[in-house]
Amino acid sequence: MTAKKKYRKILLALLCLDIFCILYLGYRYLDRKIPDELYVVKGTENQIEEILENPWIRCEEAITVSQEGSFRIPCRLLGVIPWKQVKVQVQEETSLYASGSPVGIYMETQGVLVVDTGEIIAQDGTVQEPAKNIIQPGDYIVSYNRQQIENKKVLMEEISQCEGTTAQLEVLRNGETVPVAVHPVQGEDGTYKLGIWIRDNTQGIGTLTFVDKQGRYGALGHGISDVDTGELLNMDGGILYKAQILGIEKGKKGIPGELTGLISYQEENRVGDIQKNCGNGIYGNFVGNETEEFQLQEYPVGYKQDMEIGPASILCSVNGKVDEYGVEITKIDMNHEDTNKSFVISVTDENLLELTGGIVQGMSGSPVIQNGHIVGAVTHVFVQDSAGGYGIFIENMLKEREDF
Repeated sequence: MTAKKKYRKILLALLCLDIFCILYLGYRYLDRKIPDELYVVKGTENQIEEILENPWIRCEEAITVSQEGSFRIPCRLLGVIPWKQVKVQVQEETSLYASGSPVGIYMETQGVLVVDTGEIIAQDGTVQEPAKNIIQPGDYIVSYNRQQIENKKVLMEEISQCEGTTAQLEVLRNGETVPVAVHPVQGEDGTYKLGIWIRDNTQGIGTLTFVDKQGRYGALGHGISDVDTGELLNMDGGILYKAQILGIEKGKKGIPGELTGLISYQEENRVGDIQKNCGNGIYGNFVGNETEEFQLQEYPVGYKQDMEIGPASILCSVNGKVDEYGVEITKIDMNHEDTNKSFVISVTDENLLELTGGIVQGMSGSPVIQNGHIVGAVTHVFVQDSAGGYGIFIENMLKEREDF
């Protein structure tokens, strides 16, 4: 093969790659501009055509799918190629009580969470790792020798009294129960160990986003994951408490800031339960009756198609009371695969920037208000730019609320 032919083949391959990239990026652009699902207020269904208007897409006649009035709209690329069906959920006009107040979170895991496996120095001086390749980080130990395990204290007591007999365990792994066997090792101190690091609860500070008129709440806008494994915690109940912000670690480039607070775990400070921990936040029943303390303010719900690039505000408490701070919505992604990263905000309020540097840990769940509507909540901070971060559409939080 001559050098000229090789050159032509390389050019052809590069051209094909360019065409593929253009088509893929075009598809991704359209996919994010045209949502898979829309929520509309009853009586405003005629706005759907305007929302879905795009020169590359033709929408066909709607197909009714439920007696409640929900329907699907088939869409075709270039008016020819079948592409997707947009599900439209028709809702009654509704409102929520937005908060922005800090809350203390206490959660217990279902079983005992395995953070990692480790080495043990045995009585004979050898280094052993009995659980290696048997138990995995992220497993939940739910039984020991057919006895249910509820917390790490019980598990540690059982292991210490095993006298070296093989531990027959059941672990939850990726939603399935898996039987495993581990032979304990007697350590230098004479006690038997499995060589695992475990945890059975978690606690922290977050922000209450809303309470609805049925007394159900949503908070955080993202799930609670284990700090070591990064996995979403498999929850076995939890409690929401009153919390007080004590200090602020200001965020700066490369180092996210943090709100530090005090949680009082007395029964009288309990304000709710935690029924659900998922990728879009935590949810449960709110039993706090101190409206003034949580500064609940009623706002009508605004859906993603109601949002616009431009000024907005967030409600949060960094100095003892909930205040409203100015932000700018700089990007809206109608169909992001990570639903808690659906839009981008940038803090513009000089007071908040002076106090916190922008968005800090503990502010997750702060309600986002635009044009007099609650439209979402803050979820993440940009590590390299603490003034900016992501948010979740309020409709995605409301959808999770319906499922517990």
